[in-house]
Amino acid sequence: MRAINGDDVIEAVEGCVAALGPALDRDWKDVRAGGLDWSCHETAEHLTGAMFGYASRLVIGAQDWLPAGITFDEDADAPGVLEVIRSAGALLAATVRTTPRQVRAVHPYPFGSADREGFAAMGIAEVLLHTHDIAQGLQIAYEPSEELAESVLTWLFPHVQPGPAPWPTLLWATGRGELPGRAPVTEWRWRNNLVIPAERLTLTGVRPAAARDLRLGGDGGYEWIEGGPFEGTRDAAGSLVKAYEAGVHRPEFGVFALVRKEDGRAVGGIGFHGAPDEEGRVEIGYDLVEGARGQGYATEALRTLAEWALARDDVDTLFATIEGDNLPSQRVVDRAGFTRATLEEERVAHEQHERDSGLQLYIRRR
Repeated sequence: MRAINGDDVIEAVEGCVAALGPALDRDWKDVRAGGLDWSCHETAEHLTGAMFGYASRLVIGAQDWLPAGITFDEDADAPGVLEVIRSAGALLAATVRTTPRQVRAVHPYPFGSADREGFAAMGIAEVLLHTHDIAQGLQIAYEPSEELAESVLTWLFPHVQPGPAPWPTLLWATGRGELPGRAPVTEWRWRNNLVIPAERLTLTGVRPAAARDLRLGGDGGYEWIEGGPFEGTRDAAGSLVKAYEAGVHRPEFGVFALVRKEDGRAVGGIGFHGAPDEEGRVEIGYDLVEGARGQGYATEALRTLAEWALARDDVDTLFATIEGDNLPSQRVVDRAGFTRATLEEERVAHEQHERDSGLQLYIRRR
């Protein structure tokens, strides 16, 4: 798992051009692209239009669809098509490289927007998958680098358990192949990360690739204030990676970086200890870099995430466990609408859910 950027877009596009180059003398309009209903020519047009659309929205941070697209000329031949693909790829790569980290633009799947890494990953996914489709139709060999396929999986398919190898897993996850022991995929969507706005903060969903980097001591792609990230955030990122590798990670119930709106710097982390159980109960935790404490950030983040969670149909009760001598954190949960559990509720939690008896339990219900 690694970061994703404009260079990866260029690598994917150049791989596409190299793979399809041997078929430049073919009429792509008369050949169906793999399992798609489009011809190879139509698939290439879609691929080009997708990259152009991603770049045009990202470059201005568009919050609505733009009334523009790309259509090939009627007499466009295969060499010309590949040149347009290269051009659109270069536009997307340049846009990804120059767009500020905090900018997001409209994209529907599944939370309404994507950042620069999301658009880079989507562009790469379009290139890899549709080059596969075109190559299949033209009966030529194509296989991208495993690193590119893994990047797409860890940035756009956090809900998909890693398979024996990234490329076959990506083909399976998009209904284009089989994996031993897994049912065929007939419907699929990739998933950009969830971002929840608060007053002074943005709660930014941490992807598996970023979580692994945090776990290993990196910055996860965020610009942290001095002293960050705190150890609790690294531990939570490690739990996220374990859940991803086990195939039980639900991205909306993962970890969020707390990014300050005024300067785009991360000041802490917040998140869930897994998905809600069958009774709609889920535990929540948080921490802040020392330099960000005492400014109300934890209260703001906890209140925001709690309200988001309790507005869902699958969440009825939130739990927070706090050490008995951690008075600042107790004041945070109190200000965020949590109340101290009764002795009976604490007893049940300790017995049935194996919670440490030295921790105090706080609850907020719908």
